[in-house]
Amino acid sequence: MIELRARLAESEEALRAIRSGEVDAVLGAGRKGRQIFTLEGAEHAYRVLIESMNEGALTLTAGAVILYANQCFARMVKCPLEQVIGSSLRRFLSGDDRAIIPPLLKRAAKSGSKVQIMLHGSAESCLPVQISIRPLAKNDFNQGTFGLVLTDMTEARRNEERLRELTQRIVQVQEAERGRIALELHDNITQLLCAVLFRSEALAEGISPRETRAKREAVKLREMLGKAVQEVERISRNLRPGMLEHLGLVEVIRASSKDFAEQNGVLVRLNLAELATRLPADTELALYRILQEALKNVAKHAQARHVAVGLNQRANGIELTIGDDGVGFATKRQGAKHKTRGGLGLLGMRERATYVGGTLEIKSARRTGTEITVRIPTAAPAPAPIAAAA
Repeated sequence: MIELRARLAESEEALRAIRSGEVDAVLGAGRKGRQIFTLEGAEHAYRVLIESMNEGALTLTAGAVILYANQCFARMVKCPLEQVIGSSLRRFLSGDDRAIIPPLLKRAAKSGSKVQIMLHGSAESCLPVQISIRPLAKNDFNQGTFGLVLTDMTEARRNEERLRELTQRIVQVQEAERGRIALELHDNITQLLCAVLFRSEALAEGISPRETRAKREAVKLREMLGKAVQEVERISRNLRPGMLEHLGLVEVIRASSKDFAEQNGVLVRLNLAELATRLPADTELALYRILQEALKNVAKHAQARHVAVGLNQRANGIELTIGDDGVGFATKRQGAKHKTRGGLGLLGMRERATYVGGTLEIKSARRTGTEITVRIPTAAPAPAPIAAAA
C-alpha cells in the first residue's frame, strides 16, 4: 500500500511537471521496448523564447482547451500555471466574450484573426487584452490547434484616454481662441472698417459729378470697403457662431448652407428635422464645426454640383449627413496608398465627434462622391422630420 501511494505521488508529480512545461521528453515502455516521446511544441529553444515574452502565449484545441500556456499568461490571469493548462480558455472570459470564441477560432482556422476582449483572473481581476490567433499544424490525432498571443492593452488604453483628454483640451482652447479673435474682429476691425466706409461715402458724395474718373474710383472704393466689412463679419460669425447660441442648430445649418451655396455656386438640398428640444451646447457646436469642415472640403476638393445636408433625430441619438456628387476619393479600406483628401480635416471631424461621445463614418470612392455621417447619442425623443429645401 505504501509503495502504491509512492507511485501515485510520483505519477502526479510527473503530470504536474508535464503540465507546467518543465518536461521536454518522456521515457516510456512500448511494444518495441523503451522509447523516448518528445512532447509536442516542447523544443528547448522555442520554449525559452516563449517564456521570455512579455505577452501571454497559448496553444488551444479547436474546443478552446489550453494545451500549453507560458508563465506570462498565468500572471495575467493570476492563476498557477498547473491550473491553467488543461482548462478551457472560456474559464478566463466573461459571458459575452465566451460566445465569440467558437466563431473566432473557426475564422482563424483559415486566415488568422484578432480581437480585443477582457481577461478575467481567479482574483476577480480584469485585464484588457488583444488576442492574435493563428492556426497551427494538426497534431498526431489529426486535430487542428491554434496559437494565441495575448497582449496587455492596459497601457494602450491609458494612452488612448490621455490622448482623448488632450484632444478635448485642445478643442476647448481652440474654441476659446476663436471666440477671442471673433470679438477682436467685431469690436475693433469691423468698427474701424465701418468708419472708413462712412468716410469713403462722404468722400464720394463730395466729389463733383464733372470729375468722372475720381467719382468712379471713389464709388469703387466704397463698394470694396462694403464687401470687406461683410467678409470680416462672415469670418467673425464662423469663428464664434452667436446664431448657434440664440437660434439653435437647425437655423445655423440653414444659414451656413445658404452662404456656402452663394459663395461656391453649388446647389444645396436640406432635409432637416425640427428638434423637439435643444441639444447640449457641446453637441451643437461639434455638429456645426463638422458641417463647416465638410463644406470646406467640398469647396476645395470635390468639384461637386450638388450637396445634400440632412439632420435627423433617431431613437438613440442625433444624425447629421453631408453628401456630395463630386470626384470622391479612395479610402484606406479601398487600398489607398496615400493620405485621403483633407486628411487633417477628416481627423479633426472625427475628434469633434469623439469629443461628444459620437462616431463619424465616411463613405467615398473615386468619381462617386462622398458621404459623411455623424451619429451622436442623446436621450431626446425623435420627432417627425420636416423637410426643407434650399
